[in-house]
Parts: sequence; structure tokens; C-alpha cells
Amino acid sequence: MTDEHEPSVTDRLTRQGEEALGRIAEELIANPVVSGAVSRALDAREKAVQAQEAAMGALNIPSAADIERLTRRLRSVSQRLEGIEDALDRIEERTPGAAELSGDDRNALVERRLDEMARDLSALKEAVSPAADPVPRAQERLTVTDSA
Repeated sequence: MTDEHEPSVTDRLTRQGEEALGRIAEELIANPVVSGAVSRALDAREKAVQAQEAAMGALNIPSAADIERLTRRLRSVSQRLEGIEDALDRIEERTPGAAELSGDDRNALVERRLDEMARDLSALKEAVSPAADPVPRAQERLTVTDSA
């Protein structure tokens, strides 16, 4: 019988394979010829990407990044438009019968409602701080003079 704590043949082979691959990778990274070749390949890739972007720009073809930016902007505009539509819906709900009216009638109704709101605001302002009443003498500002 095998001990439960003893690793199986598969486990040992897996571990040994991983260790061997690790050693090979370390040796390849340490090798100046291989690391130089990898570095040159990455540089060549970067130059190819830049050349591709320049060629696409010269042909007036958008890159993937340009399309992604445009997509984000379009989503943003769409969300803003939805917000405006929602606000208009709320305004229509607050104004009874506005949905059935024509454009001119609707404008007149909105203007009347705005006039009502302006009158209400004026009345509220007057109630909060009446301008006609003089300031009580006790609340007047005192002037300070030097008496040196």
C-alpha cells in the first residue's frame, strides 16, 4: 500500500517538469543572445505598430483606439440625451394635459406656468425678507470711532 502523504508518480513528474522548464527559462533569459533577440523583436514590433498607425492616418482610416474613443463619446452623448428625455418626461407629467396640446399651446402653457412660478418666488422672497419694513434700531450697525 502507498502512504497517503507520499506524492504520486504523476505529481513527481509534474514537479520535475516544472522545475526543468523553470531552469530552461532562467538560462534563456540569462543568455545575452536570446535576450538581445527578444529585445530586438519587441522593438521591431513597436516600430511596425507605429508605421501601421502612420499609414492608417495617412489614408484617413481610424485606428482601433480612435474607434474606442469615439464609442465612449457616443455612449456618453447617448446617456446625456436619455437624461434630457427623462427630464422632459418629468416636466410633461407635472404639466397636466401638455402631451395633448400642439406646440404653440404647449409653449403658452409652459410660459404661464413659468409666470406662476416667478410670482410664487417673488411672494416667497417678500415673505422671507420684507423690504418695506425698516430695520429695528437695536439691529442697526453701530459705528466705532477712535477716542484716543
